[in-house]
Amino acid sequence: MDNTHVWLTIAVMALVTAGLRFLPFLIWSGKRKTPALIERLGQVLPCAIMGMLVVFCLKDTRFGTPSGFVPALAGCAVVTVTYLWKRNTIFSVVAGTVCCMLLMQLVF
Repeated sequence: MDNTHVWLTIAVMALVTAGLRFLPFLIWSGKRKTPALIERLGQVLPCAIMGMLVVFCLKDTRFGTPSGFVPALAGCAVVTVTYLWKRNTIFSVVAGTVCCMLLMQLVF
């Protein structure tokens, strides 16, 4: 591929991404009320996505040896406790990841 093709591909991807981001604001701007289904999805989807991420992250966990499951479950516990304590998603995910990595590298 030459550079022109690469830059055109990037430009098209950027335009499509921006268009998809701006489209809801163009459709439901002004006096039009957002449909109830869209509002309900806005309430339900964040929890559903987090649940799917947890399942995805734990799908390859092996329970045959402690090194296969203790770091992952400890990381999940740290995420849960720190989120309930601080109510900060980024802090919780970072703390859980650090806990899991430290256990995997230093203990198991």
